[in-house]
Amino acid sequence: MSNMRTLIVKRAVKEIEDGMNVNLGIGMPTLVANEIPSDFNVLLQSENGLLGIGPFPVEGEEDPDLINAGKETITTVPGASFFDSAESFAMIRGGHIDLAILGAMEVAENGDLANWMIPGKMVKGMGGAMDLVTGAKSVVIIMEHVNKYGESKVKKTCSLPITGQGVVSRLITDLAVFDFTETGMELIETMPGVSIEEVKSKTEASFTVAPHLIEASK
Repeated sequence: MSNMRTLIVKRAVKEIEDGMNVNLGIGMPTLVANEIPSDFNVLLQSENGLLGIGPFPVEGEEDPDLINAGKETITTVPGASFFDSAESFAMIRGGHIDLAILGAMEVAENGDLANWMIPGKMVKGMGGAMDLVTGAKSVVIIMEHVNKYGESKVKKTCSLPITGQGVVSRLITDLAVFDFTETGMELIETMPGVSIEEVKSKTEASFTVAPHLIEASK
């Protein structure tokens, strides 16, 4: 895992509280499973029909029948439960997921999220993202602050197809942490060594700075 991803994932783990039911999205969010404190009683949910995901298996001990929504091999924790997709989405739509940690292609200053397709590229389907962002009690997005061309992914308005409008509770990037409030987007933390000026220069969206801005711990 790169230093940038390590930084984001370790900060994202701080959003998880003991006793939560948590859904981890495809990609970088799945790495959170390996960082949850061992003394936490947390049940990780996957929309393909599993509650109770454990850390990724060590090499040579993978079970090809145990996969997450991203088709990666996983482990289970004691008490894990398997069920069909209908039951899984009833769990999500019924408000039983306390927290969803998802990736994104773009996030807008009003909390809009775009994370399911790029026009012109092959799209396998929207997956469970649209259900998760409306059904989970809290939605935390983790992503790189800029794309491979150096363009900000934190936008005034999303240019890609929307997954959900005003659904993001908190955004964690390799530069900063933002909250989305009734008065707009607010910078609450900067990552170690990152200045407010750097965040501003790489953020298209408008935001305010919290009165008690802190630097995220490593």
